[in-house]
Amino acid sequence: MRWQRARRSDNVEDGGSSGGMRLGGGKGLGLGGIAIVVVVALLMGEDPLRILEQITQQGAAINPQQQSANPSGTPEEREFVRAILGDTEDTWRAIFQASGRQYQDPTLVLFNGGVQSACGFASSAVGPFYCPGDRKVYLDLDFFEELAQRFAAAGDFAQAYVIAHEVGHHVQTLLGVSAKVNAARQRGERIEGDNGLLVRQELQADCLAGVWAHHAQKRLDWLEPGDLEEALNAANAIGDDRLQSQTRGQVVPDSFTHGTSAQRVRWFKMGFERGEVGRCDTFSTARL
Repeated sequence: MRWQRARRSDNVEDGGSSGGMRLGGGKGLGLGGIAIVVVVALLMGEDPLRILEQITQQGAAINPQQQSANPSGTPEEREFVRAILGDTEDTWRAIFQASGRQYQDPTLVLFNGGVQSACGFASSAVGPFYCPGDRKVYLDLDFFEELAQRFAAAGDFAQAYVIAHEVGHHVQTLLGVSAKVNAARQRGERIEGDNGLLVRQELQADCLAGVWAHHAQKRLDWLEPGDLEEALNAANAIGDDRLQSQTRGQVVPDSFTHGTSAQRVRWFKMGFERGEVGRCDTFSTARL
């Protein structure tokens, strides 16, 4: 991927100096551990995010000496993040302007170990996330190492897909999608599970990541042979069914939160092939 062609964003913050905490030996729960916590919490009728927050707070209290003052990743990796974020800004500004809207750039915070956001404290164990409360994307670059080593989903375009997916959640916030899903949650509606609102929201973010990739490629011609396969491989690696099968030995559709591997691949490809936001309406389609 010839990512050096992209404009660098000025909206990347180094959140490492605010202090981060790691759990246990400093590696965090990892994707597999998160999946186990989420499944168990849903089966118990508990909020997975609340339980994860309790775990990270306990870990922070036990391991105060592991506070970090350095951001994760190398200087080149942080430059890569600035390039990808910068191009998402250029792409979404143009798309919003074409529809008579104004795009508001999100901020991307790089942290190491743990971070405090408007959505609460989170450790690296939760992976990259977007917080609508402060409209920021949070990323510990160590996640990319785990993605490559544990899930065999290496590559710069795979990493770009992860960032673009979280930016997709920011787009959903600007379009009012996130507010509608949150309102359903507050009304007591069950939004988890196969075909649930949470899965539909995540799959739409995958599709929006594909829309960005489509327009970025048209403008920069930066993809090289194998790059698209990297992104599809990453989407496939973190599907609910695959993660559950690896961690529990069985698949529990009622506890899905992000969609199956096949669904994640399909919706990213939908956005990439057409480049149309209208094709990303995962909420009104019967077939996910």
